[in-house]
Amino acid sequence: MHLDYEMLEVLKQLALMNATKKVLKISSKELAEKIGQSVQTAARKLKELEDEGLIERTLTRDGQFIVITEKGKKMLYKEYLDYKKIFEDEGTITIKGKVFSGVGEGRYYVSLEGYRRQFIEKLGFDPYPGTLNLRIPKEQLYFRRRLDEEDGILIEGFSTPDRTFGEVKAFKCKVGGIEGAIVMPKRTHYPEDVLEVIAPVKLREVLKLKDGDYVEVEVVL
Repeated sequence: MHLDYEMLEVLKQLALMNATKKVLKISSKELAEKIGQSVQTAARKLKELEDEGLIERTLTRDGQFIVITEKGKKMLYKEYLDYKKIFEDEGTITIKGKVFSGVGEGRYYVSLEGYRRQFIEKLGFDPYPGTLNLRIPKEQLYFRRRLDEEDGILIEGFSTPDRTFGEVKAFKCKVGGIEGAIVMPKRTHYPEDVLEVIAPVKLREVLKLKDGDYVEVEVVL
């Protein structure tokens, strides 16, 4: 059975007024105001829902009485499951990027004990000393920008006798099924179109990647 959007909206509004749990007294005029449609449209949609067996409707001198049937409830539950599928995975996003060679800075920073100790403690692995650098194409930037807005996992800054190292935020991720993490400096300017990924192994070797290859990163927000 296929319900058009307006029929589904009417069924949802009736359910929100507890028509799954009690007999609801409502006029077509009241319903029309609820759904932002004409009285004629509201009346027509109620008749269509009744014809489909999704509601039971009784017309008396006292008014119009409606209850959502078991069939109607099943239809709403199916709709709910579809939305649940959409939103229950909201904690993860997938970003596609192109492998490129950095200038070796990642190796230096990942090897610093002040960061490395926190990576082990907060991310659950001892990172290979280096990063997989990904250039993010224009059409993927929406999800790349999401990372700027999220808090991530805080890797605290620290100081050595020579200099101070700033805070980094990290996001657990998977690349080719391998657990890793995206790392991003918090306070310095960071290119919008770049991602750096760390992992307990050298991702380039394990996944046989070379410059120009595309990979997908599944990121846990």
